[in-house]
Amino acid sequence: MKERNFLDKIMEFEQQLDSMHKQFRGLMGFVAEMTENNHSLQLENFHLRKRLEEMDEQEKVALDIQQLEKKSSTVDVGEGVDNLARLYNEGFHVCNVHYGGTRKGEDCLFCLSFLNKQNV
Repeated sequence: MKERNFLDKIMEFEQQLDSMHKQFRGLMGFVAEMTENNHSLQLENFHLRKRLEEMDEQEKVALDIQQLEKKSSTVDVGEGVDNLARLYNEGFHVCNVHYGGTRKGEDCLFCLSFLNKQNV
């Protein structure tokens, strides 16, 4: 009877090993799947970060261009108005009615109106 008991124990142990082997294979498959998913997500994350950096760079360039255009348009308009005011003070018309003609010392309502519109 001892032999029978011993053989039963060996068979039971073999069944347990087989069960653990199946569990181990299942666990290995799960780890492989998770590793593949992790790699896929890391690759996607890398591409998204790269695209985000490109978009940030494009936005920064667009803002820089916009600021330069705003700054240059403001400077150009200011300089133009200043030049017209200087010409008016030197005695020339800057209005569209008598542009470039001499004022002969009197003020021109058209010129003053034009210069006031530009300063506002």
